[in-house]
Amino acid sequence: MVGAVTCFGLSFSVIKWPGTSGSVIAWWRLAASTVIWWSVLAVLRLRGRPLPSRATWVAVAPAALSFGLNISLMFVSVTRTSVAHSQFIVALAPLVLAPLGLVMFGEHPARGSLRWGALSFLGLVVVLWFGSDDGVATAAGDVLAVGGMLGFVGYLAFTKRARARGVGTLDFVAILMPVAMVTATPVAVVTSDSLWPASGETWVAIALLAVLTGMVGHALLVYAQRSVPIVTVGVIQVSQPAQATFWAWVFLGESIVLAQVPGMVLVMAGLVLVVVTGQRVEARAVTDR
Repeated sequence: MVGAVTCFGLSFSVIKWPGTSGSVIAWWRLAASTVIWWSVLAVLRLRGRPLPSRATWVAVAPAALSFGLNISLMFVSVTRTSVAHSQFIVALAPLVLAPLGLVMFGEHPARGSLRWGALSFLGLVVVLWFGSDDGVATAAGDVLAVGGMLGFVGYLAFTKRARARGVGTLDFVAILMPVAMVTATPVAVVTSDSLWPASGETWVAIALLAVLTGMVGHALLVYAQRSVPIVTVGVIQVSQPAQATFWAWVFLGESIVLAQVPGMVLVMAGLVLVVVTGQRVEARAVTDR
């Protein structure tokens, strides 16, 4: 999970670097990842490994459709608001995952730990309220980030369900990429003038993302889903906003208003306390049994 989060943190600077519509980069990133993963499957097929079954496609489809919305909306939001805004909005995903984990998987988060979520909400308000007025951050971009966050929540939940049904990592990511294009394509068509990248920098960014997140990041994330609780998966990503903001400062020169720093600290501290408190309660429960 730590490796996956590092890949994702770096990716947002790559997305914003060419100055191209994020939805176009998202679409081509999915297309490139599809070619890579299915080339791997084709080689393995020649060695006798069967292709994914129809049941596997059905199991992965909900996660893939959610992922298509997540990646397309998030990529657009990054180009229309600051990396800091988009990432700290996405950081609130664990607070949505907690009740979803209870409904879908019977995971009972500690009630006491969820109280710390109020710190994260307060922190997010501070981050958004004191955002830079240099035109990088916009309300429309922030709204798109919220939509991307909800798509991410669906992706994590449906991924865990598919993994619980025995879907392997390779089959999962190979199906994930092409099916995600079903929901990513309409977003790209609506939010951009053309699906064809207009610059060499855009093609470089697509190639980097195909490897950085399309292969390495998501393979690590899917692998971790088998043994890591869904809320913990979300909370481990607490370091992603800090990483993404740092890389945006290094590579893109995005500024951070000093008044936002306490809010960023509150977001991350609140989420860390959620998972730490929850793990302590779980440990006590195991000891009592």
